Amino acid sequence: MEWSKKTPLEWQTYNNKEVKVTADEKNEYQGWVLTTDPVSANIVLANFVEDGKVAIRVIMGHAVQHVEILKEGDEAQKEKLANLFMPHESKTYSQEYVDRRKDSLKTWLEENHIPVTEKGETGRTLCVAGVLTIEPPYGPENCNSSNEIILSRLQGLIQSHLART
Repeated sequence: MEWSKKTPLEWQTYNNKEVKVTADEKNEYQGWVLTTDPVSANIVLANFVEDGKVAIRVIMGHAVQHVEILKEGDEAQKEKLANLFMPHESKTYSQEYVDRRKDSLKTWLEENHIPVTEKGETGRTLCVAGVLTIEPPYGPENCNSSNEIILSRLQGLIQSHLART
């Protein structure tokens, strides 16, 4: 069956498999299928090269003529593919560091007349003006709000505060 005529569920069966893709002008690409876009039918291939590096290639769905499965991925391969875009090491902070950072940010917000309260049973979440929350470790990326304007402005303020501390 033609690639573009398949359903997203059929495309999903190619995930975590090594394939050879024949595209327009008889170009051939080989790699492990990370995913297939359910709208465009684009195929995302990963190839593991030297030094632990990975080459990612996207083959446009409209250009795909044939996909041949070369090898099924085992559990180790599936995990390797699943972890490709995960951080290599997650930062861990001491409780003392997190507490100091929270206190510093809370004090700074109060000094600048920005209403802030501690929320939750443990008081680890800061709530700003009732519309934005900040989770540990209290950086701009830890802010949450449905109001994008407030979110963006407060993230900028926190970034400038952290740059000075």
